[in-house]
Amino acid sequence: MERATLNVQGMTCNHCVQTVKGLLEKIKGVESVVVTLEKGEVSVVYDPAAAKADQFKTAIVEAGYEISG
Repeated sequence: MERATLNVQGMTCNHCVQTVKGLLEKIKGVESVVVTLEKGEVSVVYDPAAAKADQFKTAIVEAGYEISG
């Protein structure tokens, strides 16, 4: 398993947290997702044979948020 940590801009409430978490949990190979609203940080533990970090970024951007850093 690998971990990807992304800095996400545009999350302002718990609904945003649940939206991002739900999107990422649907991606095959994702084991766990932790979203920290206060830091604007999303941490994903995933199987690199089944999922790629670019998939996470695409899903977040398509939901209307921005990736920074």
